[in-house]
Amino acid sequence: MNTPPPPRTPARSLRTAVLTSVALLLLAGCSGGDSSLGSGRGAADGADTAGLKVALITHGGEGDAYWELVRKGAEAAAAKDGVDLTYANDSDPAGQAQLVRDAISDRVDGIAVTLAKPAAMKAPVAAARAAGVPVVGLNSGIDAWKSQGLLEYFGQDESVAGAAVGDKLNGLKVKHALCVIHERGNVALEARCAGVKKTFGGETENLYVEGTDPEAVDAVLTARLRQDPGIDEVVTLGAQFALDAVGSVKAAGSKAQVATFDLNNDLVKAIRAGSVQFAVDQQPYLQGYLAVDSLWLYKTNGNVSGGGVAPVLTGPAFVTRTNVAAVAKFAAAGTR
Repeated sequence: MNTPPPPRTPARSLRTAVLTSVALLLLAGCSGGDSSLGSGRGAADGADTAGLKVALITHGGEGDAYWELVRKGAEAAAAKDGVDLTYANDSDPAGQAQLVRDAISDRVDGIAVTLAKPAAMKAPVAAARAAGVPVVGLNSGIDAWKSQGLLEYFGQDESVAGAAVGDKLNGLKVKHALCVIHERGNVALEARCAGVKKTFGGETENLYVEGTDPEAVDAVLTARLRQDPGIDEVVTLGAQFALDAVGSVKAAGSKAQVATFDLNNDLVKAIRAGSVQFAVDQQPYLQGYLAVDSLWLYKTNGNVSGGGVAPVLTGPAFVTRTNVAAVAKFAAAGTR
């Protein structure tokens, strides 16, 4: 008995079946890829970065509202990237240096660090590089990050920002500006006041105070304002110090106006009320976010922002009574 041959499958149907099978296989592969990316697997080379450990180490003091903004930004980036983030801080440069060494011992995959006192950080940063740990900078140390071998830098050029403030004071017809430095030896703060002096046409002077002691800050500033009624502008270098300065001006019976670097929700309210003229916003949330995200991008895709030769600037931006409403809702949410 002859068995009839099976019906012949048309070429078009066969081709469709093959393409369908391939599509299903690709779909299965893509499903697996989505899962791995969600757990932190690098898209560029397939390297498993699940549990990537990053340390953010700053010179910020405990309870400082500014550094809470930096930390919030870093935590947002870590949550997005699936990064295991550790935040540590010490206002003492020797203590901050030890925190970097501790992070190296903990075998972190990347370190983001501030260079407020660059000389103190040189050795621990070199130790991190020797251990193969990539390091990026943020906030402080724009003149030192390249020479110390950091991959990238995120922050404000404080000299440029200070010069912009000097120009603004000229436009406001200020005659005598007092620049209040709340941490002696901090290169970023010194650069701000130097920048003001570079472009401001009136008289400038620096007043050093101990920023960790609010009562002492108020006492020193009030005394100086009483001593010289000719001071018509107080420039502070942090949002909380601007709010303190408003009280000092009143206590001294001074007619000086107050302006500041940096921003927070309380300062937004002060600008709206007119008790503070303006703030220079360097976007601390953005600095923390970019620093952590950059390390994830470097480890997963080899990216280096700025090509490793130029900083990524996050400021300056002036916030005044005329535009403060645009950032008020973000400040209220704790991200500006």
